[in-house]
Amino acid sequence: MTDTPTNTAGGDAALPGGMTPPPPQAAPDSAGRMVLLLRRFAPWLAAIGRLTRHQVRFTLLLIGAGWGTLRESMRPNSWRRPVVYEFRATLRQVVSGGFLSIVITATLTGLMVVSQAAYWLGYAGMAQMTGSILVSVLVREISPILVGIILMGRSGMLSLTEIGMMVLGGEVRGLQARGIDPFLALVMPRTFAFTLGGFTLGMIFAVVSLLMGFVVAHANGAITSSVWTFFFNVLAAMTTWDYLIIPLKFVLVGFFVGLGACISGLTVSTSDTMATIMPRGFARGIMLVLVVNILFMLDF
Repeated sequence: MTDTPTNTAGGDAALPGGMTPPPPQAAPDSAGRMVLLLRRFAPWLAAIGRLTRHQVRFTLLLIGAGWGTLRESMRPNSWRRPVVYEFRATLRQVVSGGFLSIVITATLTGLMVVSQAAYWLGYAGMAQMTGSILVSVLVREISPILVGIILMGRSGMLSLTEIGMMVLGGEVRGLQARGIDPFLALVMPRTFAFTLGGFTLGMIFAVVSLLMGFVVAHANGAITSSVWTFFFNVLAAMTTWDYLIIPLKFVLVGFFVGLGACISGLTVSTSDTMATIMPRGFARGIMLVLVVNILFMLDF
């Protein structure tokens, strides 16, 4: 029987086969401890980064696509025949598709806002403020929001669904394979069609709501003047900024509703379904409509 050699002097023990033992590990310094700490919290930091990037991704895409749409629209080569056809088809769908909804909503809004404002202001002896109240409340604030909601629900969701299905079905990749830029073929013409459609429907909404409100208020005796005097008082109550801000609101609401719908449809992933695409696109459209109105409310 052979005894196992032991290191009685405290030095390195000899290993079988002549192998040398690994050197003792030194205690980590401050930099090493920081690295270990970062490694421990790295998954949490990565999760926060993914969440932040996901939340601001649509905003950054919207800013970039908005600038790209304006820049590309200035180039004559961008407006080729297929692009013009897409613009006309989308504009026809936006205006004709939303016309009836705009007229009905404007009629109901005029019945509620104009008739009630004329009645209560006349009852309080402030009938001379009817024009300024209607311009400030109905035309400047309420009309862009309602027009944007109708534009988003009636036409924006349709464009979102069409482009999203084209992405999921591979048609967008087919366009790219044939050398056609989907941004120029789909996003730019539809965005400008929504812009022009938003302005058109907004003007229709303002006129119809005022006219129907006047009819009801004149029928119940709240307004005794003629329709021409009523519209003259409304126009006289508008300031120079109102003539600029009100059309600009309708234009920007249509622009961002169309752009947001196209971008949302163009950025769908393979894991998306109709159950996830439509609620997300509608929520983004409503948010854009409210942001446009809040920005004008802050600045003016």
